[in-house]
Amino acid sequence: MEQQPIRVTAPGGDYDIHIQRGLLRQVAALLPKGRPIIITNTTLAPLYGQALAEALSGAALLQMPDGERYKTLDTVAQLYRDLVAARADRDSVIIALGGGVVGDTVGFVAATYMRGVAFVQIPTTLLAMVDSSVGGKVGVDLPEGKNLVGAFKQPDCVLIDPDVLDTLPPAEWRCGMAETYKHYLLSASEGLAALDAPGVDRAAMIRAAVQVKVDVVQQDPFEKNIRAHLNLGHTFAHAVEQVSGYAWLHGAAVGAGLVAAARLSAALQHCEAGLAQQVEETVARIGLPTRFGDLDAERLYAAMATDKKWQGGRSRFVLLRGVGQPFVAHDVPKSAVMSILEGMR
Repeated sequence: MEQQPIRVTAPGGDYDIHIQRGLLRQVAALLPKGRPIIITNTTLAPLYGQALAEALSGAALLQMPDGERYKTLDTVAQLYRDLVAARADRDSVIIALGGGVVGDTVGFVAATYMRGVAFVQIPTTLLAMVDSSVGGKVGVDLPEGKNLVGAFKQPDCVLIDPDVLDTLPPAEWRCGMAETYKHYLLSASEGLAALDAPGVDRAAMIRAAVQVKVDVVQQDPFEKNIRAHLNLGHTFAHAVEQVSGYAWLHGAAVGAGLVAAARLSAALQHCEAGLAQQVEETVARIGLPTRFGDLDAERLYAAMATDKKWQGGRSRFVLLRGVGQPFVAHDVPKSAVMSILEGMR
């Protein structure tokens, strides 16, 4: 039986997040009016893209390369040209079919092509389902840092089909669990308390995680205050991605970043040491890294200084006083951060 969609109140118009098994076979009935233009990556096109294009009358199917290193303005420019060649106009509906890289890149394209066209998110990874497809933040990376070019572009709807996770590689599942666990640390949601237990209801877990993010972004759609809490672990994670040349998957970097944030919280005496231990044990149990390996601590810290979450050269970290008690800490001493980085080699 279909559950009620999650309704999101957002600037510029409300929209629904539909979460249902088999939803990919019912997309046509849920799309806004207009010619569908599906944009996916080269891996997902044969898996889901071609079948979806055939099921939607008059749809075009465009592709971008697969991988974080293609989340760039060069890819955006190529997609603009592909849209022109496909005769996309202001009445078209751009559909992002893929994980976070596709959703972020295609969302930025939808926000800027012809000054904005209708946009639908169909996330195909757990990470995109519980995090990046919700909230309207879209954008691409620069060599100097992640997500430094972007916009706010609310989707017309988000369509989540947990069945597509059957083809998700185990590493990508673990990456999504990093963001899911982050949502538990931020909210203490009962629906996420046993997220890594055997036999967990996949759809119910996704719904609980999505609800956490929706509750935050509705209060702060343009990241002026509490939405910053969603960056728990991400200041560390984005630095890891950048310094490693994006050899680290985003979710893997977030997992280690959550450990680092919890350790920093404990080191600054904002939380009990036991919380840091609990976070590290859970991240390890999920199968994510809890160390930064051979990445240079000074380079990691330098990369943090270009992070868009820092303001006026002042450091900003999302830390924890406990589960469900996040806060933003300003001007954290470099020595304290370096101690954490060095201790996680």
